[in-house]
Amino acid sequence: MLSSDAILIRDGKEVKVAGTDIVPGDVVILQTGDRVPGDIRLLQVNNLACQEAALTGESVPIDKITDPIVAANGNPQQTPLGDRKNMCFSATLVSQGYGVGLIVSTGDNTEIGTINSLVNKVEEKKTAVLEQIAFIAKCLAGFISICAVITWCTAFFMLSESALDSLTIALTCAVAMIPEGLDAIVTMTYSWSVAKMAKQNAIIRKLPAVETLGSVTVICSDKTGTLTKNEMSLVAFVTSNAHYKNDVDNKTRTSTNFIRDDSYLAHRAAGAAGKSTAEVIHSGPSAHHGGKRQFGFSMHGENSYRGAKDDGLVEDLPTPEGDGPVSSDSTPVGAGESPSLTFIRQALVGGVLCSKCTLGKNGSREGEFGNPTELSILRASYFVDVDVDGMKANAPIVAEVPFSSEYKFMATVHAPSTENDGNTVSADEYVVHAKGAPDRMIKVCANQVKAGVLGETEPMNLEYWTEQIAILSSHGLRVLALCRGTVKKSELKEGDQLSASFVNGRDEPWLTMVGLCAIMDPPRPECVSAIAEAHTAGVRVAMITGDHKDTARAIGDQLGLVDEKYNDAITGPELDGMTEEELRKAVLKYNIFARASPQNKIQIVKALQAEGQICSMTGDGVNDAPALKAADMGVAMGKEGTDVAREASEMILADDNFATIVYAVKEGRTVWDNLRKVLLINTPINNAQGLSVLFGILLGLPQSPLTPVQVLYCNLICAVTLGFVAAVEPAEEGIMTKPPRRLGKRLIGRFLLLRIVIGTIALIATTVGSVFMVQNDYSLPEQRSQALNTLSFGAIAITISARYSHNSSFSTSILTGNPLCWYSVAIMTVLQLFITYTPGLNSVVFEMAGMDWYQWVIVLIFMVVTFVVMEVEKAVR
Repeated sequence: MLSSDAILIRDGKEVKVAGTDIVPGDVVILQTGDRVPGDIRLLQVNNLACQEAALTGESVPIDKITDPIVAANGNPQQTPLGDRKNMCFSATLVSQGYGVGLIVSTGDNTEIGTINSLVNKVEEKKTAVLEQIAFIAKCLAGFISICAVITWCTAFFMLSESALDSLTIALTCAVAMIPEGLDAIVTMTYSWSVAKMAKQNAIIRKLPAVETLGSVTVICSDKTGTLTKNEMSLVAFVTSNAHYKNDVDNKTRTSTNFIRDDSYLAHRAAGAAGKSTAEVIHSGPSAHHGGKRQFGFSMHGENSYRGAKDDGLVEDLPTPEGDGPVSSDSTPVGAGESPSLTFIRQALVGGVLCSKCTLGKNGSREGEFGNPTELSILRASYFVDVDVDGMKANAPIVAEVPFSSEYKFMATVHAPSTENDGNTVSADEYVVHAKGAPDRMIKVCANQVKAGVLGETEPMNLEYWTEQIAILSSHGLRVLALCRGTVKKSELKEGDQLSASFVNGRDEPWLTMVGLCAIMDPPRPECVSAIAEAHTAGVRVAMITGDHKDTARAIGDQLGLVDEKYNDAITGPELDGMTEEELRKAVLKYNIFARASPQNKIQIVKALQAEGQICSMTGDGVNDAPALKAADMGVAMGKEGTDVAREASEMILADDNFATIVYAVKEGRTVWDNLRKVLLINTPINNAQGLSVLFGILLGLPQSPLTPVQVLYCNLICAVTLGFVAAVEPAEEGIMTKPPRRLGKRLIGRFLLLRIVIGTIALIATTVGSVFMVQNDYSLPEQRSQALNTLSFGAIAITISARYSHNSSFSTSILTGNPLCWYSVAIMTVLQLFITYTPGLNSVVFEMAGMDWYQWVIVLIFMVVTFVVMEVEKAVR
């Protein structure tokens, strides 16, 4: 990401220098396409803008200035990076313009270098499952050692076996009880889930991280590209009498994407209640902060028409009383109806023609070029079935006023056409389309298009348009005004490069207001339902972004993050001024954190962890890396994310979609449940294999009921077949209606331990009991066949019951959902019949003999008994 070289001014000459040779104090020249070589204080700018999304989270390029910025509370560090508009930052990209600046820091001392040091300071954590499995292994080792010693003593003293033979029996018992396949099954459980998640675009970088997802209590998500589309879109168009809502999710090219809905964005956002019009507009995302004024634009503008008062105060405009709905006039269509394609074409033609952007393939982002805000108008036009390329080709630019951040608008001149302009322009006139910041444009407008229909105008209603700008700004929307006018063809010639005075240097206002474009990076539609599902599962979702507070709050409101409990947003600078105790309270009070710096993100994560929360953090930028690494579960974006963010994360979203995280949380809960099911299946079976030998001897059997080969076979086949069943078991019904498991919850809690004990007792009792039932009438090989088959089919009963941790297995649903279960049962049944009846194999290798029907009845009865015992325990619990 770092610049390989840069153009510097040394000894009064421009020289090209390698990025590694740049030092603080160098003067650097920046041009479109350059990668910024260090943190730079700007000295000169000409329409300079930088793409800083990876560093600040801003979804659009940041216009740069040279004037000093007044630091909040006198502390420059409390000014968010996105508001330091007289600075350019290392590794960001110059998207337009030209600039000259002074290198103030390089390498590790830059903002991106600071982030790198924050990442290196964060220590990696060991997951709870790894720690608990290690603890379980120690407990089992101790228990098995004790049982082995008891078995040796029993064989030596009760059976009068030799010390060596007693050791053989003891080792048989120990080997039987050791869960050799546990590690393999645990790894298989993780791997199976990882494979499933990869198919759903969730790529896990570290296997144990899957389990962490299941315990997440708070998901801290970045906004741009994760909760939103990362695609600036025109969501509404406001005319003099109506609001038109644009369906940005419909990718079918039809004029019905635009619907008149006067209730949509008809009132100020709740957060703007009680604020003046000036405050609302100034705090909106379209405001250009910086310069010597507190705000870098005014409702008059530095270049407003002659005679206009030029003091930069929005308060001089008439202040509308209230923010009532727009007119009930049904021209050109009524509420809920879609206007004609002609109406939409003529309303948006200014946004299409007054643009140097290129739309992507089929209206997508693939191959697009230009400012995202301007592209949103082209994209909206394309999806209402306007031939955007044809429109631009048929009405080429005759002359233009290029855009500049100084005057915040651009204008283009075109030959008139009936398709675009109706019959409103005479043959000796050109059409002028002007597009820009609404505060600048309304001051140069004398009239407005009546109801948005070309052909009839009326005097400009300044109060109405001022309030509409305030309403849209209060919802965090970027606002562009589309205006039009006419000039005599004799006033200019083709190819003229016009100055701003062409628009704002006239004696009187002369343009006609067509409408306002309300633009935002809209929420992903699937995220709304995903967040609702997360809330149902007891998982809180918080949004941390570098974007403006009003924008963040507006998006949060649409996503369902704002409610009675979490009803406001807080900014990074506000967090910086808090004590540790106040910060811990704040992270539990707010769901929306705006203007957050990399340090803020780590503060939020650590404060949540200090409050006992299991925190997942998502992000895509370099600025997100420290928090991704500090979080219990770091989630990076795969499409738009940076390599730095991906390296710091445990999981990568291949589709950059928040809904995938919720799916991953569900899968994480399933992994935890399946690990417990694996223990419930393997532990009783292993215990019963060894303890059946011990208890058989203790209860008076003259010989061990199981041979070493039988024990090893049972140990292997049960782990490979039955253990695998639990590893691939799908999620139980209702898994996402339960709250996250509590912090520190043991893998083997008291209820699971009780089930393991009951399962162990049931298997031992049925195995040893079955041998006693046939002891007098059957030979020792037949008794050992009885013991092995009773134990093996009892293990099948344990497995079928364990498939549901909470729900009853007395249900027809047990027959579906996991076909591998019945494949495993079938394989195990065939293998049991094979080793029981195959001559030579049964007698020589396993020391067994074939069984008659009576013995099989015993096996089936004890299998049912084992199953019923496990289900009764579940029902009682």
